[in-house]
Amino acid sequence: MNYHPETSAITAGRPEAAPDASINPPIVVSSTFHAGGPVGYGRYGNESWSALETAISELEGGQTLSFSSGMAAISAVFSILPIGAPVVASNQGYSGTMGLLNQHHASGRLEVRFVDITNTAEVIAAMKGAALVWLESPTNPCLDLAELPTIVAAAKKLSIGVGVDNTFATPLVQQPLSMGADVVMHSVTKFLAGHSDVVIGSLSTADTALYKRLEEARRFNGGIPGPFEAWLALRGLRTFPVRFRAAECNAQQLLPRLQAHAKVTKVRYPGFGAVISFEIDGSPEQADKVCQSSRLIVYATSLGGVESLWERRRRWAGESPSVPEQLIRLSVGCEHVDDIWQDIEQALTSL
Repeated sequence: MNYHPETSAITAGRPEAAPDASINPPIVVSSTFHAGGPVGYGRYGNESWSALETAISELEGGQTLSFSSGMAAISAVFSILPIGAPVVASNQGYSGTMGLLNQHHASGRLEVRFVDITNTAEVIAAMKGAALVWLESPTNPCLDLAELPTIVAAAKKLSIGVGVDNTFATPLVQQPLSMGADVVMHSVTKFLAGHSDVVIGSLSTADTALYKRLEEARRFNGGIPGPFEAWLALRGLRTFPVRFRAAECNAQQLLPRLQAHAKVTKVRYPGFGAVISFEIDGSPEQADKVCQSSRLIVYATSLGGVESLWERRRRWAGESPSVPEQLIRLSVGCEHVDDIWQDIEQALTSL
């Protein structure tokens, strides 16, 4: 039966129903399995992973592999590309991805063509001879949007692979595999798990041959998740739609308040989701002070949890220089919106 995602998040990945059987999958703590079955060894599979992978597959489509982190998942995708393969990617995005792409480009491992993903013509022009187009939409942290259906269709006409980081939008907003993308990545740590207590990633694909290659990359490179991490992520996933919609509702109520604030010069919001980025009328040091002055909002790097978090992104040396120095990324949580706003207001008085 095809359920709505709100239902699939609750029902997918559960054990078969039987009298007195648990409705939740177990935490399987074992490196060794009796011979003759499909797992074989603890680096090849685990029942705790399988339950999480089944649940994410229900949400994104295709088949899913879980990884030790989002970066492990991204690294697996790049690892199966030929030496020197051309990759088209955004010139502004998650700093971990940007750092890895820059490293691969400098070493000659990949030829990276950085583009403005909001300029669809520029993206398509850069595709000639490429092996992969890697997209974030929205981008992290500037929240730029790509015309995903148009870009994916153009890449498919040229037989170019497409990967999409869907961490910010989540499958509640978009399902890139249904648009024709080859692989979808999640930092499951963020909205899907949603409790700031686990680091884990995933890749989903509808291409059986690609799934096999990515599974081999995970197996041989060793980027596997722990069973407890997989269990925690699945436990968090059960409430993902409820948490995401509550945080999104808060974000949309905060948006006009930020736009009207005299100390805020620019607000970025893609129209959905629970992340807002805004720039202040002040120096980078003053932006840091704003973040440090919060009493409710946690001053930390991450996003997608039940608690609101913020930080000045350029405090990280690896952040893209195209990100404004005074930009603050706010991951809106599930607290009462008036409490969040009261904290933002009092923090902005430090300017």
